[in-house]
Amino acid sequence: MAVLIVVTAAMLTVRARLQEAHVALVYLLVVLGASASMGRAFGLGLAGAAFVLLDWFFLPPYGTILVANPLDWLVLVAFFGTSAVAAQLLYQARRQAEIARARAAEIDRLAVLGAETLNAVRAEDAMPAIADVIRATVDAEWCEVYLRPGEGAPVMLGARSPARDRSPDRDGREGREGREATSVPPPHTDGDLVQWVADHGGEAAQLADGTWRVSAASGTLRSDVAAVEVPVAPSKAGGPGPSGIAVRALYLPLRVRDRVVGVVGIGATPVFRLDAANRRVLRALSYYAALGAERVRLAGDAEHARALREADRLKDALLASVSHDLRTPLTTIKALANAIARTGDERARTIEDEADRLNRFVENLLDLSRLQAGGPSRPPVPNDAEDLVGAALQRISGRSAGREVRVHVVPADGVPLTGRFDFTDTLRAFVNLLENALKYSPPACPVDLTVRRDGPWLAFEVADRGVGVAEADRERIFQPFNRPATSPPDVGGAGLGLSIARSLAAAQGGSVTLAPREGGGSTFTLRVQAFDPTPLDSQP
Repeated sequence: MAVLIVVTAAMLTVRARLQEAHVALVYLLVVLGASASMGRAFGLGLAGAAFVLLDWFFLPPYGTILVANPLDWLVLVAFFGTSAVAAQLLYQARRQAEIARARAAEIDRLAVLGAETLNAVRAEDAMPAIADVIRATVDAEWCEVYLRPGEGAPVMLGARSPARDRSPDRDGREGREGREATSVPPPHTDGDLVQWVADHGGEAAQLADGTWRVSAASGTLRSDVAAVEVPVAPSKAGGPGPSGIAVRALYLPLRVRDRVVGVVGIGATPVFRLDAANRRVLRALSYYAALGAERVRLAGDAEHARALREADRLKDALLASVSHDLRTPLTTIKALANAIARTGDERARTIEDEADRLNRFVENLLDLSRLQAGGPSRPPVPNDAEDLVGAALQRISGRSAGREVRVHVVPADGVPLTGRFDFTDTLRAFVNLLENALKYSPPACPVDLTVRRDGPWLAFEVADRGVGVAEADRERIFQPFNRPATSPPDVGGAGLGLSIARSLAAAQGGSVTLAPREGGGSTFTLRVQAFDPTPLDSQP
């Protein structure tokens, strides 16, 4: 305004030598400067004042607002229109520059957050940096990041960013961003609401009056919490501005692939503004926080997996070592028991039987160690099914205690029941299935053994009349040292037979499966590759 007055006084001294266009151009320059420095409203006001001054001092008759020459109206209208358009264009340019600066700041925050996340050696170390960036970006006083270890698991605090220090410096300005202020602690956190956000994926906000509002979602809350949508008023032109809703605290779910992995909470005392720009930035930063939370979970799973692998390796090494070390004393015990038996001592037979049982257990451990270590397997060769059945029945004859094993051989239309398998390994697997059936069948019930052709397979079915296996345990019982929950406590063994049988069959390209038997009990089926010999008359 002072510049307008000075310029008007200067032009009055040479008014006789000036034309209307000269005055209009000088005033337009003043209006543009005012719009650029003071904003659109002031620029338009100054344009109106210049309009009046132009008419009063520089258009005849001077000292009045009358216009004698109709063409002078063209000058006045053109001047004011040009001033208004220029002020509007400058305003839009300034607004776009502000939005661009805000976007640049957002990108800078995202870049900082990405760098902090990637530079952290441990996943847990990245979470405090993420909380700091979120708090500083949305101008909050505190930020908390909660982690959810697994689906349905309770949330736990992973990182907390301290409150900003808003006490004035010596020069009267607010404290530096990021300075810790222990005198301004975060408000009380409602653990139930944080858990609700993690369980249902909704949002929870504490308004300025202290009431809580949550986004509409499935689930129930306490009676003092209203389930309504929290409105957020967008700022003008979609950019930063003072509009929005004032909240004390806001809790948002952290999602990765439609799965909630944590919760982020931000807040201030007494309130902070939650506008569209903050929500947009907060949404992007929350995704980084979600990735950080997912990284923490995956790092924990990887560490747990490494521990399990190491424990499994040590277990295999221990089994192999113990199994080999037990072989020598067992041989000695059996030899001494045999020598004592010659003297007529009946107790030597018991010692020899127990040594044999322990020797079978050691053999199982050795087989398990060899299979888990991926030891070389012998190539399968053609073998007759009846030879395998006869050898298996002879092997278990001393352990069946007079139990009946009924053998059923199903002929295959003139095709001999022959398979391609390693005889020794397949015999071990077959004997383990028979011994398992004898252990779990009632004494008065026989065990049925069926040999048949099953397409490209040669199938050996062992059916018992035991209590059966629950559906949930049908795969678990094939793992080492596992037994079904319904097994008697005095059944004996260490739970290795089925695991070894399946591993021996799989090493030859076969399988061992379990199915419930009609009328009660279980049916274990050992399948190996069938072998079809070439007829002599078809050979060249």
